[in-house]
Amino acid sequence: MVGRWIFGLAVLLSVSVMAATGSFAAHRPVRIAVVDTGNTGRSVTAEALATTIIAKRKLNAIVISRAVDLNPYNIHPEANFVTLLRARHIDVAAHVSAQFGTQEAKYSDVILTMTEAHKAWIVSHFPEAQGKVFTLGEYATGTPTEVQDAYGKPLDFYKTVLAQLDQLVDAAVEKAVRKPG
Repeated sequence: MVGRWIFGLAVLLSVSVMAATGSFAAHRPVRIAVVDTGNTGRSVTAEALATTIIAKRKLNAIVISRAVDLNPYNIHPEANFVTLLRARHIDVAAHVSAQFGTQEAKYSDVILTMTEAHKAWIVSHFPEAQGKVFTLGEYATGTPTEVQDAYGKPLDFYKTVLAQLDQLVDAAVEKAVRKPG
């Protein structure tokens, strides 16, 4: 009986020390949110690329994508990105857009936007996100680079944006996993 009590006390002390030192956080995945205007193009593509990188490299991270201005009548991925990703055996056709909100601001370790305008929107609506929201280009390269919007443009323009996302997402995921924020 005393042995069980001592074991229970030891477990309780270990849990208390882990909680006090933040050891629990080291074991949970890094949470990355990727954000664009409607969550139908760039952010969906960036999420898919990041998810693929995370799975292939067995990284301790998870990624979601969200919109700053969700249009409830346009919630499915842009056809050109669906086609380009399908050629890589990445299927985003079933994606449904979601709005960025309080929970994403609270629980994301890193929030990556496509433009400075998206970043400014998040900071103005969720001041608590200041310090963990960056443009994707800024976070990945250290320079203020925006990802152009391909919406409604020819397939070749989508290919250019996809090539840009390939480079930026890879660097951003690696950085986030090494050191969140």
